[in-house]
Amino acid sequence: MKEVAVLGKIPDIAYEKLSKHFQVTMNHEVTPLTKAEILEMVKGKEAILSILSDTIDQDIIEAAPDLKIIANYGAGFNNIDVQTATEKNIHVTNTPVVSTYATAELTLGLLISLSRRLVEGDKLTRAGKFEGWAPLFHLGTELRGKTLGIFGMGNIGKKVVQMAKAFEMKILYYNRTKLSLEEEQELDITYCEKDALLQEADVVSLHMSYHPSLKHFIGMDQLKMMKSNALLLNLARGPMVHEEALVEALNNGEIAGAGLDVFEFEPAVTEGLKTLDNVIITPHIGNATVEARRDMAEMAAENIISVLNGGEPKTPVNSL
Repeated sequence: MKEVAVLGKIPDIAYEKLSKHFQVTMNHEVTPLTKAEILEMVKGKEAILSILSDTIDQDIIEAAPDLKIIANYGAGFNNIDVQTATEKNIHVTNTPVVSTYATAELTLGLLISLSRRLVEGDKLTRAGKFEGWAPLFHLGTELRGKTLGIFGMGNIGKKVVQMAKAFEMKILYYNRTKLSLEEEQELDITYCEKDALLQEADVVSLHMSYHPSLKHFIGMDQLKMMKSNALLLNLARGPMVHEEALVEALNNGEIAGAGLDVFEFEPAVTEGLKTLDNVIITPHIGNATVEARRDMAEMAAENIISVLNGGEPKTPVNSL
């Protein structure tokens, strides 16, 4: 019987589906495995179901000479050495689309929380500093009529557009591949080059797939281009934002606030971000809903079942 290694504790649907076809070895602990533990676990396996916190490098790939597929539990896949996998004729898959709604929903949640200063207000009220309604007390800003600039117009970016339209926001976007005129008209969005978007947007939201070339995509030079009342959201990957530069920009009033669900040195968070009231930090929960996580587990399992049964992966990352 073919053997599968599931490296992290994920919803039971994955084990239920896989165990009908294969012998499954599963890490039932919440704590991620060490590299040594992963190396031992993947020996003799034909499939690996990895999670984003697992680094699947050349050593691990070569420790499983019979490996046919690495199914990543997540839309991203920068934790996997895709080049080595491709050279060894190993399929790499991810779980796109199913986390789209949840991540877009959190994007708007962070945006509303920042613009209306909800976290600040909660802390203030709990501290007993609310002394009654007053005309100029704890003012926020409305989203209506503001310009949202989106970097990355994939599934999540498009869903954010749809949700933001409910707040009557104007949408600018930058993408490595410009959308067709028909798509732009359907979404009612306008293409903008990077610098122009940064200068014009009241809110800048990152939703691009990560590549090493995008490290510090937003650094000090970019932060200085933004409006002093602008907000920055990062729900893509942490290294896209130079966090030290962001702390400096926030302290200097060069931008008004930031909402971060991912971090440059994750799980560590740059210390300066923790002390600022105009920053909301969440623990990488973009797709952390019961519905999305279950769908992700099912999709990862289905990719493995298809490949090990001689078929093609349903959501391939690489081409073999």
